[in-house]
Amino acid sequence: MLFCRPPPPHAGRRDLPVSDGPDDREMTIFGHLAELRRRLVFAGLATLVGMAIAAAFLTWPVIGLLTEPAGIKLIALRPTETFVTYMKVALVTGAGLAMPVIVVQSLLFVLPALHSNERKILFLAVPSITIAFILGLAFGFFVVVPSAVRFLLGFGGDVIDPFWSVEEYLSFVSTFLFWIGVSFETPIVVFFLAKLGVITAAQLSGFRRYALIGAFVLAAIITPTPDPFNMTIVAIPIYLLYELGILLARFA
Repeated sequence: MLFCRPPPPHAGRRDLPVSDGPDDREMTIFGHLAELRRRLVFAGLATLVGMAIAAAFLTWPVIGLLTEPAGIKLIALRPTETFVTYMKVALVTGAGLAMPVIVVQSLLFVLPALHSNERKILFLAVPSITIAFILGLAFGFFVVVPSAVRFLLGFGGDVIDPFWSVEEYLSFVSTFLFWIGVSFETPIVVFFLAKLGVITAAQLSGFRRYALIGAFVLAAIITPTPDPFNMTIVAIPIYLLYELGILLARFA
């Protein structure tokens, strides 16, 4: 008589591997587009709600805060300029209020495609980059903008009386502050790129001379005034932020 060993309990069943990588569910291009549309709808609705809150309570205080460094009475050159400027500031302020929702929706869209270690890095990077951007805004508003405004008001003041359009002034200040805020994110971005193995501290050290030149070129583009003093005020922090990025990359 032949005796057959009974099959193990798990015979005929293939265990699925446990993976900490990206979501194994496959999604077609149309599925990705539908998911993207859903996230954009949520972000857009949050922005509209934020804009409504800003238009009702925050827009005039924000305009007053941004125009304070000018020190002069701003004017409107077109019948609709004040209203259009008001709505633009309300939109930007509303987007700022809705930023947590926008960030969450962005994360929900990209997280399924990331490995577990990449997700951890991303969760650390988002608040760090946000804090760096806010610090850049503060530096630009309290240090760079007043200096630039004083220079522009004094340049040719004995020949030409300055009458600035409120729309042009706010566009100038907001663009200026935005790029300074972005430049302050440099060391944080460098650190997390080094954490992912994209770059190394040694590679960054080899580009120091180019980084110094690039800092002054970038400052010349960002700075609205042609004088070297204001350009240097912006260029030196940009280069120091690059050096800070090298230092952080050594600990990545």
